[in-house]
Formats: sequence, structure tokens, C-alpha cells
Amino acid sequence: MSGQGSGGNVLAAICNVFFPGLGQLVQGRILAALIFAIVAFGGYALWFLVVPAIIGGIAHLWSIVDAAKFKPKE
Repeated sequence: MSGQGSGGNVLAAICNVFFPGLGQLVQGRILAALIFAIVAFGGYALWFLVVPAIIGGIAHLWSIVDAAKFKPKE
């Protein structure tokens, strides 16, 4: 039984530090992984517009927190 704060969530959060969405993919949440990756990398790709880069950074941080706090439905 893995819940919030479990080793799996810590590993998923660490994966997200290096690649946004990878932690959700490790947890088996494919749609969440795609959304976080697209928003974060899309924002980073448009870094010269500043606001999308900030949104990308927020999405990146949000993906880390989301993976760390994930609790599977029982």
C-alpha cells in the first residue's frame, strides 16, 4: 500500500525535477504526464516571451508537488 509520502511518491517527485511529467508516468498517470510535459516544455520553448516561461516554471513545480502528494484511489 503506497500513499502520500511513500517511497514511490518521493521517486516520482525526483523524476519530475529532471523531466516534468516523468513522475506521473512512473505512477501510471499518462494523461497527467502528457499535460505537465506539454505545458512545461511549451512554456520553456517560448522563454523569450517571459510569461509563458513563468507558466512553464509553475507547471514544472506543480508537477513535482503533484507527484509527491499523489494518493491512489482505493
